Amino acid sequence: MSVQFFLQQCLIGLTNGALIALVALGYTMVYGIIGLINFAHGDLIMLGACLALSLVAALGLAAAGPATTWLGIGLLIVLCGLFCGTLNVAVDRFVYKPLRNAPKLAPLVSAIGVSFIFMNVGLFWIGSADRSFPELLPSINLLPGNSLQFNWKDLLVVLVVAPLMVGLSLLVRVTRLGKAMRAVSQDPTAAALVGIDVDQVIAATFFIGGFLGGAASVIYGLYINTIGFQMGFQNGLYAFTAAVLGGIGSIPGAVFGGLVIGLVRALASAYVGERWTGAIVFAILIVILVFRPEGLLGRRTSEKV
Repeated sequence: MSVQFFLQQCLIGLTNGALIALVALGYTMVYGIIGLINFAHGDLIMLGACLALSLVAALGLAAAGPATTWLGIGLLIVLCGLFCGTLNVAVDRFVYKPLRNAPKLAPLVSAIGVSFIFMNVGLFWIGSADRSFPELLPSINLLPGNSLQFNWKDLLVVLVVAPLMVGLSLLVRVTRLGKAMRAVSQDPTAAALVGIDVDQVIAATFFIGGFLGGAASVIYGLYINTIGFQMGFQNGLYAFTAAVLGGIGSIPGAVFGGLVIGLVRALASAYVGERWTGAIVFAILIVILVFRPEGLLGRRTSEKV
């Protein structure tokens, strides 16, 4: 239990946390716009991982050279992102949109129903047993010496997740679509009165969240090297926890919450034990929310009457 061991666990935690944060952004974006907790998001990512596995076999990436492999990974991210984004928009159009003015419980139960449908589609797609995702990247330490391990898979997480997070933040802050998103988030009725197409903004939000989920599905498969039809539940649960911990509806909060969850999981597994990891994560979540219900970076809001 040396300093080197501690630093290695922190590195593992931050890498895993970045992946959790990427998934959490899908939850926080949809909730920030329409107040819906999209419980189907984790299983949407599972379907993206199924598509990624099928494309790896179809493109023959397992036997490709280094340059082709990196190009193939980029293609996987784009294709799986488009697939998940389009599927997310379709679910919004045919399931969530008709329930916009329904009691809040109706779209929530519908999201759970969509989650079960996606899970069964995944079961039909890849079967009940976990599937191995090919090792496309070499397990070579990129840091000098043997003190800390940081390989190509870790670098891939950073190279993909960091630009996507920065790009999303810029999109929301400086683009016309981002301003429309913030307006709809504040008051959909007022946004519609000033000429904003609310339904189009919501559809764009679902697409962007789904695209990020599709990218996360590829990175997850390459990083963990195992996928299964039930993987969406656990990963979605941790990502949703990260979004709540950071302040659901806040993009910086989702990122910060994901990094915190990743660090806590890594350190708890190393120093306490794997079987206690989930309990420790949720115990910390409960304690924080007792004293700060809006999350670490969330804002206190007053109820409109």
